[in-house]
Amino acid sequence: MKRFLFISLLVLVSNNCFSQEVNYKLEQNIQYYSDSINQSDAYINERCVLDIYYPKNSKNFATIVWIHGGGLTSFQKEIPEELKNKGVAIIGINYRLYPKIKAPSYIEDTAAAVAWAFNNIQKYGGNPNLIFVSGHSAGGYLASMVGLDKKWLAKYSIDANKIAGIIPFSGHAITHFTIREERGIPGTQAIIDDLAPLFHVCKDAPPLILITGDRELELLGRYEENAYLMRMMKVVGHTKTKLYELDGYDHNMTYPAFPILLREVQSIRTDINQ
Repeated sequence: MKRFLFISLLVLVSNNCFSQEVNYKLEQNIQYYSDSINQSDAYINERCVLDIYYPKNSKNFATIVWIHGGGLTSFQKEIPEELKNKGVAIIGINYRLYPKIKAPSYIEDTAAAVAWAFNNIQKYGGNPNLIFVSGHSAGGYLASMVGLDKKWLAKYSIDANKIAGIIPFSGHAITHFTIREERGIPGTQAIIDDLAPLFHVCKDAPPLILITGDRELELLGRYEENAYLMRMMKVVGHTKTKLYELDGYDHNMTYPAFPILLREVQSIRTDINQ
């Protein structure tokens, strides 16, 4: 575990590492399910879309699939401003929301969007070996689920270990509280079942970079969940798990976390290229 005091210098270092003189293009509302699935389900057709922001005169760039938060019940896809113009592509995804659907539909949608990235990023100039999956809160939970439980991407004949890095921001490591709510289980009752990232700890997994707010300011137990996930990943022999705790920041800790995300993308990319 790394206790981390955010300072402006990190932002400057991160920005300098990623800034390039390139032009960027935004394409919006791309459907990531097949035409047959879209035609068979009106809610999928409406909701299951993504945006891609990419350096159009660059090649071999890394891609961050960014999954929005909102407790699996709200919010929309986004391209975070802090990730723009950094030499990487950003794919912001929508997924279906509770109460219109229930688990595991959220995870199925995320896997379909990540599969779209693997199958299409080369058309935009990106490197399919440099796809990272990240997101905040519910988005962090979904990032961990598709990265650690390999069955979701296996449906698309994609090995989850091909993800270059899983980097959740303040994501649940236990079963998500909305999924517990679906079952009538209170938020204070912790559950670890097959819909919990902790259920899927394994030695054989992509690099896992966990980032949370201050343990005294975070949502109930969120830091401790991630600390336990880190410990158990290390216990089973996974050597590329890290945990950052951002002192002084509560659950809305994305601002100081974005530079860490970019720094880890660059570090992993360097390791892959060696």
